[in-house]
Amino acid sequence: MKAQSAFSVKIDVNAAVADVRDQLSGCDPIVVLYFASPVYPPERIAAAMAAAFPAAQTFGCSTAGEIVTGRMLTHSVGAMAFGSEAITSAKVEVITDLDHPGYDAFASFERHFGVSMAEMDPSRYVGLILIDGLSRKEELVVDRIGDLTNVNFIGGSAGDDLRFAASHVFANGASHGGAAVLALLEPAVPFSFIKTQSFTPLPRTLTVTRANEPCREVLEFDHKPAAVAYAEALGVPLEEAGAHFLSNPLGILFEGEPFVRSPQRVDGGTMSFYCSVKEGMELSLLQSSDIIADTRRDLESAITEFGKPSVIINFNCILRTLELREKGLTEEYGRLFADVQTVGFSTYGEQFIGHLNQTATMLLLY
Repeated sequence: MKAQSAFSVKIDVNAAVADVRDQLSGCDPIVVLYFASPVYPPERIAAAMAAAFPAAQTFGCSTAGEIVTGRMLTHSVGAMAFGSEAITSAKVEVITDLDHPGYDAFASFERHFGVSMAEMDPSRYVGLILIDGLSRKEELVVDRIGDLTNVNFIGGSAGDDLRFAASHVFANGASHGGAAVLALLEPAVPFSFIKTQSFTPLPRTLTVTRANEPCREVLEFDHKPAAVAYAEALGVPLEEAGAHFLSNPLGILFEGEPFVRSPQRVDGGTMSFYCSVKEGMELSLLQSSDIIADTRRDLESAITEFGKPSVIINFNCILRTLELREKGLTEEYGRLFADVQTVGFSTYGEQFIGHLNQTATMLLLY
């Protein structure tokens, strides 16, 4: 058994976990990855999942929606059990000090795998990162990981169903707030990545001339109040600017591909974003395209290049999920993953070579 997914929509924690355990009863997992709606008390779901799979390392996070094979769900717990045919070895660590991330966790990885993080072969190892989605520490953690290793870490920011009150990460029976879970995996099979977003650049750029970087606020674009400059770039009245955030975010272009920076709100002339925007950045105005068509294209491209995957772990931005819900396309999106064992969740941000918005980042195992 490489991997098998399961889910439950039972609201009682013990009943939901028992349901998931029963669906995975034929498995002998070494790792169980799970994503749980905040309807489940975080301490209880973490403890129950660890107790249900005592021989496995268990980890996951709270969500703003769940994804399992062929389905997009809410108010559920979705899980994936990985056997030794999929993962040769794994180590899960928690970072509780997000201002100084990496040292203890990476030392533990080095002891477990017997090789320094700096020398690890990125074609042999891969990392997963789940982080408190309200911490505003994603960039710091991802940048620090990049300083310490060439191994790719891919993942998402934990959610709480748009309550914006508290999000949690889980590891081996415990729940943590203001923290990150890192899992370093040595897959037994080849793997690849997908980063997909549904935007095309428009011929208009805005340069950040004043920013409150720790708060992810842009005060000025091109020496004008940020919201005014954004509205002018779109050709809309200032009071309508917020209505265009989903369809017209901003992005950094790298080799023609946008790395999305999504606006969150306008406060006077200031624009707040869901990820870091630094002074001096030149951002392109983006126009939304077709999430279903673009995701299908990128999946088919990966299949053409590497073959059909046996497992997909999908970190899908909540803003993409909101657009899919608004357009009645959640079932169609779920069907894109109907014939591959899949687990994932709607995130408060995505990680892959940086912290992103309005993107899906995916790990594919073959």
